[in-house]
Amino acid sequence: MANYDAKQIRNVAILGHQSSGKTSLVESLAFVSGLIPQKGEVERKNTLSDYSPDEQKRGASIQTAVVPLFYKEHKINLIDIPGNDDFISEVIGVTGVIKGAVLVVDASVGVQVGTVKHWNQLRRRGVPTFIYVNKMDKDNVNFDEVLDEIRTKLGKNAIPFCYPLGHGAGFDGFASCVDLKAYKSNGKCDVEDTIHDDKKSKVFEYHNTIVEEVAKTDDTLLEKFFNGETFTEKEIHDSLRIGVLNGELVPVVCGSVAKNVGIETLLQMFIDYLPNPCDLKPLEAKDENGKEVVRATNDNEPFSAYVFKTVCDPYSGVINIIKVCSGVLHVGDDVYCNGSTQRVSMLYTMTGKKLDSITELHAGDIGAITRLEKVSSGDTLSNPKQITIYKPVKYPTAVIFKAIILANKNDESKIGPALAKMQLEDPCIEVKRNNETKQLLLGGVSSSHIDYVIEKLKTTYKVDVSTEPMKVVYRESIKGTAEGDGRYVKQSGGSGFYGVVKMRFEPCEESVFAEEVFGGAVPKNYFPAVEKGFFEALQSGPLAGFPVIGVKGILVDGKYHPVDSNEQAFKMAGILAFKDAYPKCKPIILEPIMRIKVNIESRFTGDVLSDLNTRRARIQNIEEKDHGNQEIEALIPEAEIVDYATQLKSITQASGFFNREFVAYEEVPEYLKEKVIKENKISQ
Repeated sequence: MANYDAKQIRNVAILGHQSSGKTSLVESLAFVSGLIPQKGEVERKNTLSDYSPDEQKRGASIQTAVVPLFYKEHKINLIDIPGNDDFISEVIGVTGVIKGAVLVVDASVGVQVGTVKHWNQLRRRGVPTFIYVNKMDKDNVNFDEVLDEIRTKLGKNAIPFCYPLGHGAGFDGFASCVDLKAYKSNGKCDVEDTIHDDKKSKVFEYHNTIVEEVAKTDDTLLEKFFNGETFTEKEIHDSLRIGVLNGELVPVVCGSVAKNVGIETLLQMFIDYLPNPCDLKPLEAKDENGKEVVRATNDNEPFSAYVFKTVCDPYSGVINIIKVCSGVLHVGDDVYCNGSTQRVSMLYTMTGKKLDSITELHAGDIGAITRLEKVSSGDTLSNPKQITIYKPVKYPTAVIFKAIILANKNDESKIGPALAKMQLEDPCIEVKRNNETKQLLLGGVSSSHIDYVIEKLKTTYKVDVSTEPMKVVYRESIKGTAEGDGRYVKQSGGSGFYGVVKMRFEPCEESVFAEEVFGGAVPKNYFPAVEKGFFEALQSGPLAGFPVIGVKGILVDGKYHPVDSNEQAFKMAGILAFKDAYPKCKPIILEPIMRIKVNIESRFTGDVLSDLNTRRARIQNIEEKDHGNQEIEALIPEAEIVDYATQLKSITQASGFFNREFVAYEEVPEYLKEKVIKENKISQ
């Protein structure tokens, strides 16, 4: 396979709302470029990028797939990304390293929730983007209305680079608003045609808009524009490229993947307007000592690469998909990652599930490595002699948890490795075992995300599981001070047990043990035993069995027997003293408080705030974000957000999302205290 210089490479992410036609667009691009002799179809389960059994069953993408094309001496790495919100980690991972994208819009339904979410991701990361309006051959499609919606919801810098020719099922081409030529599809290629008279006014209107945008990019061109001079084709194309790279222009292209309309033009636009890796600013990183370094995307720099996707394949094992940020990687090279150095024994390019062996990978290109240990998404590979570490992409936290129940106890040895593999593939999956509730918790970004994981456990890993609600982990504590007596005396012939203590218990930030014993009432060698009993008693509070925190236990007095006293007796005396004093210490129940940051469109702010108020939330801050969005920061009891991910989607028409983190434990209101105690005593 030929090696491509960075200037010949384009890395292009394909995004859009679910079912907008992303995977079908990849098929058309592969067909028109000559990669495949015939297009696959999602319905027939034979596409390049939807290759896993789960994807074929669903009829939708669930993981990132790379499909490299070769067109006019250029290599175009297409990255097909799932449109479903459940797989947001795929979007975040790719857009963190890829600086070119196509946002697919279904002309028959317009701009959808997923369209806006992906658009916002691309804007935040400064990714130059085209908008491809697909399915123009559907009945009752109005391009002007779709364009108005795009400009309203995604921004006024969305400029039509073409205008449709034909109507409904008769749609078969478009007029270029850039070079004022018409193109008609012959089923594969775009061939020149004539602009229909009824379309000319719109085409020239948008052409003038483009010319005005070109004039704004340079003072010389602006003067030429005001003098009424005509721009050359090169001036127009060069200026449009600058505008696209800067994010000032977003070309809108119309087409139909079913008829391959606009596909060849899109391929040429990748080359003409999207950045090659050399166009990117030098990347900021750190060395092994934390010192800042920069790496330019060219072959002469020290090797570095970023792992943006990890796949667990039943045959090839763990596959790490990388973008080479600088230098050249060869088979046989040593690479540094996470404190260790490993040798690259296998290197590939990926085309969907197909791995093609290669010997080297150059700056700016995308490839795959197998047989590396303890390497996953977000890691950096680099030259061991010039270590480079890129800041990893930050993924959303899991916001909803369910407990996993094994149907067969013999599967206990399988569940751990299966979940570990799924976490490698999807960093938004969280797994933790709660020793207090004895639950194995599975966390995700939505209820349907967790359902997908459960289904994959059953189908791929043959582990039959069900779920139950997560139990919130409460704590107990005290608000008052009291003394308690602990007397553990047992004699049954021979050596017995004799330990008597008096202890004082009082509120404290952290649970600690102290002693104020005078006159040797309790020998010092028994102090550790009393302390051990105190901390053992804290493990299960008398109210509802929750661990007790924030108590200072002070040994103040006691008695001992020269023969029968021993460590066990004084340990038990410490436990009994705590139980005796606890009801007199004004015991309380504490609940976990979470900090949540809720991202929503401004139009939903009132409804979201009203809902949060019913959940005992304390609003900390409301911040204006980009693109008319707001971020609400609040402190809220964990018990109130067990189902919040589902409710937030309902309130915001699936556009809102949130992150969460534990902050502290706070007292449960008195009116809820008995309810919490009752529910948890029953469940224990």
